[in-house]
Amino acid sequence: MSDTLMVEALPILAIAPAQLLRGNGILAQLPQYLSRYGHKALVIAGETAHQVTAKYLKNTDLEIIYAPAIADCNDENLAMLRRLVQQENPHAIVGIGGGKSLDTAKLIAHQCQLPIVTVPTTGATCAAWTALSNVYDVNGAFDYDVTLERCPNLMIVDYEAITTAPKRTLVSGIGDAIAKWYESSVSSGSSEKTMVIAAVQEARILRDILFQKSAEAIANPHSQAWREVVDATVCLAGAIGGIGGASCRTVAAHAIHNALTHLHQTHGTLHGEKVAYGILVQLRLEEFQGNQLAASSRHQLLKFYQEIGLPTSLSDLGLSQVTLAELEQIAEIACQPNSDIHRLPFTVSPSQVLAAMVSTTNPILTTV
Repeated sequence: MSDTLMVEALPILAIAPAQLLRGNGILAQLPQYLSRYGHKALVIAGETAHQVTAKYLKNTDLEIIYAPAIADCNDENLAMLRRLVQQENPHAIVGIGGGKSLDTAKLIAHQCQLPIVTVPTTGATCAAWTALSNVYDVNGAFDYDVTLERCPNLMIVDYEAITTAPKRTLVSGIGDAIAKWYESSVSSGSSEKTMVIAAVQEARILRDILFQKSAEAIANPHSQAWREVVDATVCLAGAIGGIGGASCRTVAAHAIHNALTHLHQTHGTLHGEKVAYGILVQLRLEEFQGNQLAASSRHQLLKFYQEIGLPTSLSDLGLSQVTLAELEQIAEIACQPNSDIHRLPFTVSPSQVLAAMVSTTNPILTTV
């Protein structure tokens, strides 16, 4: 009998940043943390985020290099930034801003094998937490995503900086975060794997926190409820995807988001707004399978969305004039072979997606 052990390699989980700093004015400590990595850092940020945080990087012995303001994470910007890294040889990358700036900074750090510090300036996404970057084409359409080796070395959540962001960004973040429950429960709710079970249960807790505290948080941006909702959208939402893996991150709701980015008319709407609408589409697809619980969940969400200001229909997304041909194209994109929509436990066709997209606000059908 052989003494050789059979080794089964399970997927590597990048669960959380190595360190998480949270507090009011905590960005003042950024220079001392950056000094751990060396004396030179490259800052990748959007224009607004740069203005909000620049004061914290003044009067320091560190050499701070600012990349041109980033609006999108696309191959063109990534190539420019790799050249800048080769030219400047920084010891660390700092990503500051919203999801696209943070995804860009994380991916550059990954490609150049440099430490990465992330600083979210809105509550709109969990991008500051995760080991994932979404890449778009030059027209702003979703192109592909990259799984990174690790979560950031350091994440800094400065509540004072985040309060300067428009209210709409946190509302959008709520839409993105609450999707974790609806996506993970349908794709992984029957899993017997310990880590996946934990992720799904955390997603349920996240949903409950958002149902209970979102309205108060939006009404009172300096309240404890506001802080808890920010923690939910930028931290807990990221942890769920880290613990549960890819299947707990994205299913039909995010697939609908990715498809919608191919319509230029949606580029004025935020990531979480499209994802929130995508949840309603996913629930409609489940209803088509005879799932009455999905119908009840959709109507619960419709009430919640109306209370806090998330879109419930194509019209709310600015697509009241969208053509049938355009919707058919979006449905086809959502059903491409590599789409996350196929993590649903049933087969979905483009015609079903189209029917779901135009009926997100339909009443529950009852039988007599």
